[in-house]
Amino acid sequence: MIHKHTQYYFRHLKDDIPAGIVVFLVALPLCLGIALASGAPLFSGLIGGLVGGLVVSWLSGSQLAVSGPAAGLTVIVFSAIETLGSFQGLLVACILAGILQLALGYLRAGIIGAFFPSAVIEGMLAAIGLILIIKQIPHATGYHSSYEGDESYMKETAESSLIEFFNAFGGFSPGSVVISVVAVLLLILWSTPWFKQKKWLKLIPGPLVAVIWGVGYNTIARQFASDWAVSSEHLVSLPVSEKAGDFFNNLVLPNAGYLDHLGNPAVYTVAITIAIIASLETLLSLEATDKLDPLKRLAPTNRELKAQGVGNIISGLLGGLPITAVIVRSAANINAGGQTRIACFTHGVCLLLSVMFLAHYLNTIPLACLAAILLHTGYKLANPRLFKTFYQKGMSQFLPFVITVTAILVTDLLKGMAIGMVIGLFFVIKANYHAAITLTQDGSHYLLSLNKDASFLNKALLRKFILKIPEQSTVTIDASKANFIDHDILETIEGFLATASDDNIIIETIALHGKEKIKKHEAMVILNDRSEA
Repeated sequence: MIHKHTQYYFRHLKDDIPAGIVVFLVALPLCLGIALASGAPLFSGLIGGLVGGLVVSWLSGSQLAVSGPAAGLTVIVFSAIETLGSFQGLLVACILAGILQLALGYLRAGIIGAFFPSAVIEGMLAAIGLILIIKQIPHATGYHSSYEGDESYMKETAESSLIEFFNAFGGFSPGSVVISVVAVLLLILWSTPWFKQKKWLKLIPGPLVAVIWGVGYNTIARQFASDWAVSSEHLVSLPVSEKAGDFFNNLVLPNAGYLDHLGNPAVYTVAITIAIIASLETLLSLEATDKLDPLKRLAPTNRELKAQGVGNIISGLLGGLPITAVIVRSAANINAGGQTRIACFTHGVCLLLSVMFLAHYLNTIPLACLAAILLHTGYKLANPRLFKTFYQKGMSQFLPFVITVTAILVTDLLKGMAIGMVIGLFFVIKANYHAAITLTQDGSHYLLSLNKDASFLNKALLRKFILKIPEQSTVTIDASKANFIDHDILETIEGFLATASDDNIIIETIALHGKEKIKKHEAMVILNDRSEA
């Protein structure tokens, strides 16, 4: 079995290693930006990314999901540090949150992810695509340098993101514009059928070409046309280590002070909040990643919760931020051609090497390159064809999709998904409402069919049908297709059976009784139930 798995991973190394490098290039500034936005030490964001890449990638059941610090947790982390009075208090809460997630995995709470309708998940992906485009335009034009919360979809950032989006067209750096425009064109070119057919070109991922182009252009521009070069504030900014050992000095290991925080009730409140939000974000990201997976593999959700739990315990013990599965990085992984968990692991190895040895070189990468990669990913997620496809499927699919997109854009991920779920649930109930019970007429004979399990939600429709049946009719009530009949439905039918003789209505029932837990009243049945014959 091990040999078979090893062969599988080796076979895809040519796809996974380049994809892992691309994910690393996207994740690196985001780890730093999220730490900055959270009010935490910059290094804590990198530790979270390292744990996600090096540890969670092997524990997870998903081949493509990428874990790390999540923008959706920035507000929670920021307020937690203030509430608990120290970063150390947050680390204790992170460890406790990991233990809770581990427990949720063993309690099989991962099933929650299966209850999100397809239209709502697709809406989430499209919304994140649009958010990426809105968030990355300022970097693509060189309008601002901060990567703070650039995966974020929170109410607090929605308005400021739009303001920055429009301002980005008013003041920009010519060098950044040239880099991002050419990089986007290279990425589009690289995804055309002609390029995909060339075996030697397939070995070089488009996003890597975009980064090489950006570094090369900026190096030449600094030498010969400084006005067209990108300034240092628009480059990746990674803390530079003088020697490899400096990495270990930045780790925040547990000490006696951790025990003091365990006596603070606020730590447990923060831990529960982190565990719930991180688990929901993980399950949503996992569901979305499965949808994007070209091979349509399904990841076990309970295993994912356990993996994230272990990840958060380790991240907290080493001084890192809380982590979740992150759809933006997962989408970048799929977009770059990642096939297995090796891609996520490679991104973790690259993060480790960069922090220990390569920071000086990585700080030459223009942010405009990374913006171009995310703009291309955003367009793939929010492709206009997707909106057209859902419109063609009808309002029951289109409205949950569009409302989810809009709600996420104006609120945040979890609130937007909740709104989308309510709309999706409405259409599910509406469809079941009409499909569960039907009434057909043939002369003076009526057939009242219970086509599937009938619940109290169908009671109003049943009463409406009963009122349509005129005097002097014969009625067959066929419940043979229903495995369960709710008490309310049976009570309504038995009321009809009891009063039918007053209107000279003759009723025959098929397989009606025996599917409920209330006693059958013989006096109410006009003819024998054929199921008891």
